[in-house]
Amino acid sequence: MPAYNAFYGQSGGVTPVINSSAAGVIQTARKFPDHINKVFVGENGILGALTENLIDSSLETDSDIEALKHTPSGAFGSCRYKLKSLEEHKREYERLIEVFKAHNIRYFFYNGGGDSQDTAHKVSQLSESMNYPITCIGVPKTIDNDLPFTDCSPGFASVAKYVAVSILEASLDVASMSATSTKVFVMEVMGRHAGWIAAAAGLAASDDHDLGPDIILFPEVEFKQQAFLDKVNATIKRKGHCCIVVSEGVKTPDGKFLSDSGVRDAFGHAQLGGVAPVVADLIKQADGHKCHWAVCDYLQRAARHIGAAADVEHAYALGKAAVEFAVQGQNAVMPTIVRTSDNPYRWEIGQAPLAEVANVEEMMPQKYISADGFFITPECKTYLQPLIEGEDYPPYKNGLPDYVVLKKHKVEKRTPEFTLS
Repeated sequence: MPAYNAFYGQSGGVTPVINSSAAGVIQTARKFPDHINKVFVGENGILGALTENLIDSSLETDSDIEALKHTPSGAFGSCRYKLKSLEEHKREYERLIEVFKAHNIRYFFYNGGGDSQDTAHKVSQLSESMNYPITCIGVPKTIDNDLPFTDCSPGFASVAKYVAVSILEASLDVASMSATSTKVFVMEVMGRHAGWIAAAAGLAASDDHDLGPDIILFPEVEFKQQAFLDKVNATIKRKGHCCIVVSEGVKTPDGKFLSDSGVRDAFGHAQLGGVAPVVADLIKQADGHKCHWAVCDYLQRAARHIGAAADVEHAYALGKAAVEFAVQGQNAVMPTIVRTSDNPYRWEIGQAPLAEVANVEEMMPQKYISADGFFITPECKTYLQPLIEGEDYPPYKNGLPDYVVLKKHKVEKRTPEFTLS
């Protein structure tokens, strides 16, 4: 059997460990020269395939590819570009085939969340619909932890660790100043529809102390203003201050985002503004408490300096498994993490059909949210705790993390110029 080339792309919002998956794909592909000749990486994901902006990963040094394991963000560039149906985007699909043929690409690895797995699924159907043999494997990634069938999504655990550490440290600050200054601190985290990241902040709370968040606002729970304000005031009365973690996707009872800016992104999702200042202003206007707020935003998903060890291992193992599945002849699947034990935490690799993964969001189950809707349950903590335990620090140089910047040598173009519609 002749060796073919592979395409790998990073898609959607980047994570602290998506490059670890890239390393898993590239390093593992190099171990199967009889199946895979070279891994060409799309500059900015699927856009790199459509515009024929391909990076030859074989020209990157072994040490630089190894360094991807401790480097955050998307080393090859990511994108928010969703392929629609074959009927709606026939021109784009024909272009993919044109580029794949020109570069002898028969393997397709796409690293992303639910929307990206949908793209991977559509590409996997090209074999039948456009008579071009291609093996397509999705590589899971999302800080939102909302992919189905997998115990957790690569990227989530490191963000969870960052959020829990941040609210723990901030709560110490607020506690020390609350007698004469700030009474309320509001920290906003990502999570459009699923509250997994917000829930992770609850790990900072402990029976040993009264630190960490006092209130967590989830997208899965309707925001009822008076009940919330009552909870804030009761907390301040009890301990003198209140720390709140709010997910960006918190909604009012009528289904509207508290922070909906009215703008839509490339995937058609609402572009959310800052919900933390909205919540802080509600508290200030209602009861006059002095409030401070912060929005974690990109900081939470770029914080590789405090990466969770299991997260790095998961990300690499799933990239590795994607290649192994492909050379075994599997198609249209996504490797998954299967938990086999909580304590000690143990896991193995499984798989799920792309057709069942695409565009499905795994919300937090009700059993993970306290009865009053403002905190996590012990069962949720049992699920979350092992994901953040263990550190995987990057190497440091001159006091800062020593991250790699790849050379990204481009492959010579062989097809006519293509303009995106």
